[in-house]
Amino acid sequence: MPTIVLTEFARRRLFREARRNTIQDITPEEFERHLNAVAPLKVLDGYAPFCKLHVHRNWTSTRCLAVPVTDANRHLLRSDYEARTDDELPVLVRWFEGLEPPVADYLVVILYDRGQLAKEGTAIDADWGVVGCMYTAEPVETPMAPVTMMRNALGVEEGGSGVPLDRDAYRRSVEFWRTHANWRG
Repeated sequence: MPTIVLTEFARRRLFREARRNTIQDITPEEFERHLNAVAPLKVLDGYAPFCKLHVHRNWTSTRCLAVPVTDANRHLLRSDYEARTDDELPVLVRWFEGLEPPVADYLVVILYDRGQLAKEGTAIDADWGVVGCMYTAEPVETPMAPVTMMRNALGVEEGGSGVPLDRDAYRRSVEFWRTHANWRG
């Protein structure tokens, strides 16, 4: 079985203390051990050859991250310009505040292979590195946010992966994210 490690980038984003919209009930080390010990329900191709998605049944109390926008919750939407790291330029993001989404049925773990991570300046001692995780109601990928696709197309020096923009995938992403938003707790 291929080996998996949690990258520092993912560790900071997925296990922030005092944030209810991160992975709950386990430590980063327990999460990594689980990924190496329990085979995924299925493996999906990611947006590029170096990316795979491992679908696991949720073994935590982690809640769904993407929530449909409705007339009843639209007033809870917030937005701001934010960067994921100090090296990235801030981009416009939106999220819900004051919402209680359901517990996710699946954790869809986003993995990059060792070669791609090395190109991005992250050396790992494993076959795959966790770069993110989607918390979902269905065992499928949540479309990548349009701004993430654009950042990826800008290249590694801007916090992306260097994968060119796929216009059709971008349009599908816009259709999803026009009617959904993440939440923060």
